[in-house]
Amino acid sequence: MKYFRLIFITLLLTSCSVKDYLIQTKPNKENNIKSNSNKINKKLEISISCGKGSIDKFISEGWVVKNKYSEEKICSWKSVPANNKCDMNLDKGCKITKPDKIGVEVFYLLEKY
Repeated sequence: MKYFRLIFITLLLTSCSVKDYLIQTKPNKENNIKSNSNKINKKLEISISCGKGSIDKFISEGWVVKNKYSEEKICSWKSVPANNKCDMNLDKGCKITKPDKIGVEVFYLLEKY
C-alpha cells in the first residue's frame, strides 16, 4: 500500500510539471492565421469512371487541376456458366460472374483560390 501511495504522489507531482511545460511551448496560432488569411485554398477530388462525366463545369467555375492520376477499373460485369453442362436458370451455384468491360477511372485533384 505504501508503494501505491508513493507512485501516485510521484505521478501527481510530475504531471503538473508536464502541464506547465506544454503550456509554455504551445505555438502562437494567431500569428499564423493573420499571415495566411489572404490565401484561402479550397481543395476537391473528383473521379470520373469509365468515361462517364467531365470536369468542364469545375474548370469554368475557376478550379485548377493540380494533379491527375488514373487507375484501371471494371465498368461492367457479366454472368457465365461455369461449364458446358451448367444451366444457370436451374442451378445458381454454377454461375460465375466475371468482368465484361474494363475501363479507366481518372482522379482529378482540383484547387481554387
